[in-house]
Amino acid sequence: MTQKVALITGSSRGIGKATALRLAKEGYDIVINYARSKTAAGEVAAEIEAMGRKVLTVKANVGDVEKIKFLFQEIEREFGRLDVFVSNAASGVQRPAMELQESHWDWTMNINSKALLFCAQEAAKLMEKNNGGKIVSISSLGSIRYLENYTTVGVSKAALEALTRYLAVELAPKNIIVNAVSGGAVDTEALKHFPNREEMLAEAKTKTPAGRMVEIEDIVNAVMFLLADASSMIRGQTIIVDGGISLLV
Repeated sequence: MTQKVALITGSSRGIGKATALRLAKEGYDIVINYARSKTAAGEVAAEIEAMGRKVLTVKANVGDVEKIKFLFQEIEREFGRLDVFVSNAASGVQRPAMELQESHWDWTMNINSKALLFCAQEAAKLMEKNNGGKIVSISSLGSIRYLENYTTVGVSKAALEALTRYLAVELAPKNIIVNAVSGGAVDTEALKHFPNREEMLAEAKTKTPAGRMVEIEDIVNAVMFLLADASSMIRGQTIIVDGGISLLV
């Protein structure tokens, strides 16, 4: 069996959906993962099948290790292999640090950070059967700079980026390449949950040195670059795609 397979967590919408569709266009069979949006996941699956690619849709909250194991059991049962894993699923509570509760912290860290570790463990088991693979996780600028109401998410993304470095070293002997992409503000459905959404968008539109906001396709382009053979010597890095806005004080 030589047909390559890609898993994209949180792929029923936004960046995850766009990445899944791009990988399908590139010839990958696709595993769509979602937690709540069954209808949306089905719509993405239909688009992929229309391209002539096989698709497996699995409902699993990746903040739960048992659900992660179920997800990868389904992948092994259906395809018997995995070549690409894009860790995209994300969530978080948008509140100031002094208003955070333990449940807010645990929820955000589980989905945004813990998921990468335990998904990577399972992905590596499948990838090494076919002489390696590639893992790309999706981060954000809140990992390195202050963003209002972003404490739990920012810290969880900083952990994700640190984990990316550790995984890159420890999975290298298995020929598994690990990197991350960090994006500036992108107007996705997820951004609607930010209490300061309008301010974030206004800043991105007026202050980004590149002259425009980052779009979903900009993030997907960076992911595809890191999945290409030409970037195989980039390891454990977080590529920032923000039009230069993080360079401003």
